[in-house]
Amino acid sequence: MIHALPFVIGTICVLTICYRFYGIFFVRTVLRADDSEVTPAHSMQDGRNFVPTRKWVNAGQHFAAIAAAGPLVGPVLAAQFGYLPGFLWLLIGAVLGGAVHDTVVLFASMKYRGQSLSEVAKAELGPVAGWCTGIAMLFIITITMAGLSMVVVHALERNAWGTFAVLMTIPIAMAVGTYEKLTGRSKGATYFGVLAIIAAVFIGPYLQGTMLGEWLTVHERTVSLAIPAYAFFATALPVWLLLTPRGYLSSFMKIGVFGALIVGVVFINPVVQFPALTDFIHGGGPVIGGPVWPFISITIACGAISGFHAFIGSGTTPKLVDKWSDILPVAFGAMLAECVVGVMALIAATVLHPADYFAINASPAVFQALGMTVVDLPRLSQEIGMDLYGRTGGAVTLAVGMTEIFTKLPWFSHLASYFFQFVVMFEAVFILTAVDSGTRVARYLIQDLAGEVYKPFKRLDWMPGALGASLLACLLWGYLLNSGDINSVWTLFGVSNQLMASIGLMIGATIILRLAQKRIYMLTCLIPLAYLYVTVNYAGYWMISNVYLNPAAKGYNLFNAGISIIMLVLGIVIMAASLLRWKKLLQRSGNTDAGSLLATATAS
Repeated sequence: MIHALPFVIGTICVLTICYRFYGIFFVRTVLRADDSEVTPAHSMQDGRNFVPTRKWVNAGQHFAAIAAAGPLVGPVLAAQFGYLPGFLWLLIGAVLGGAVHDTVVLFASMKYRGQSLSEVAKAELGPVAGWCTGIAMLFIITITMAGLSMVVVHALERNAWGTFAVLMTIPIAMAVGTYEKLTGRSKGATYFGVLAIIAAVFIGPYLQGTMLGEWLTVHERTVSLAIPAYAFFATALPVWLLLTPRGYLSSFMKIGVFGALIVGVVFINPVVQFPALTDFIHGGGPVIGGPVWPFISITIACGAISGFHAFIGSGTTPKLVDKWSDILPVAFGAMLAECVVGVMALIAATVLHPADYFAINASPAVFQALGMTVVDLPRLSQEIGMDLYGRTGGAVTLAVGMTEIFTKLPWFSHLASYFFQFVVMFEAVFILTAVDSGTRVARYLIQDLAGEVYKPFKRLDWMPGALGASLLACLLWGYLLNSGDINSVWTLFGVSNQLMASIGLMIGATIILRLAQKRIYMLTCLIPLAYLYVTVNYAGYWMISNVYLNPAAKGYNLFNAGISIIMLVLGIVIMAASLLRWKKLLQRSGNTDAGSLLATATAS
């Protein structure tokens, strides 16, 4: 019998040591971050996009932006394989891959005045690789926003309580942002914001039977249309008004919830009911059809290593960093904190009985074919006040698992419905925070690409370009959101997301080869890149041949096959450009110093 507490203690100890030693080594020695240099937030300050932000506020908004559905849903879905594959991949992937990836991408973007990764790729690897990176990023961010938003749709449809709580975070965040902008102080606004969000959750039950409650009980299609519309305004507004304060406040909520979960695990020390490995490691599972490798590293992205983080690290965050040394807590630290979230989500799923887990995450017909009998699910459904069977996608499973842990405490035993709705709300808020940042990054990408044809588009402060790019970004992923289903979009998101992480590591390896005092430091990016590149290409091939182009498969989809093939080809082109660039750099007699980085990149 295995308990959850050793997993929590082991995770915190490993990540703390890695932050203290590997993180400081990577930032100070490998990247040689120098606070005497001016960051883009200061040199290009405009009050809208480039805004110097205090270290921990920036770390909070960055953590909120990157920690969306991935570390919540991915580990829950990966529990199908047992607790061991997910736990090992979370720790190893986060330390050797995710933290390095996030930090080097943020560093590279800041070196290029906060420009997007496609512009960095163009300067470092050449125009062909730059254009391929830009197109790949636009494909990937579109799929990502649709996949993340779909989780919110299934959480909020016909749920007036959750919809009200999520809706109220918008005016609360705007009030906090306005107050801080006018006064320059955030302490009092932070207290107000956190208490107001908690109050919104407790007001929710009293909406039942009221006119407002009826109005907020919306259909799936209504939510699917409302989210892109909201994202348009969130993207077009100044970052200080909505994006930054909402991310900052939601980070308190997420840290608080998972902090409480850690405390609950410490006091209760629940039994992990899943085995280390299940019978589905070879494939054929009801949640994930493929084998444990490569799909453990595809299903769990955020929490281990995620290409989506490259959009944030080369989009909103590099325009907010106050000092170069801030990239240690903002990028490296936030990634390790997200790993803790992923581990806790895995624990929340695996403390459920396997039969209950599969009853939630599989359709009734598929679950019946498994020949399992539920154990605690009828009781949980009654206590929560909701039918939990067949609610696929992972979000409900996480909420049920966390509720089961919290209500084991005697004085919380009668609050199951509150805990469940609170977890659903904070999942939705965090995903929408990532949608805010991700859509803004898509806007930057569109402006970069359109700027090659019409120069004014490259100016982020040109309102016609900003509004037009924001509208196009929302239309692109909004269409995919309203035309797909959770299974097809989420699988496509997993493969494309890890391909983006590979591209980020390619560019990071190039930057390190140019700047580091020792070329061997390039291995900090090459080692995770080698694993991830092979993994993502094999996973893409497996999905194309076994699912997308297989008429007998449930996920048969020619459109998804076409997108997957295009993305994999773009990845091959960028890898070829990287190899040629590395060969040229290795043939040089010495490395380029940090001061001549931009000049050399421009000349080449």
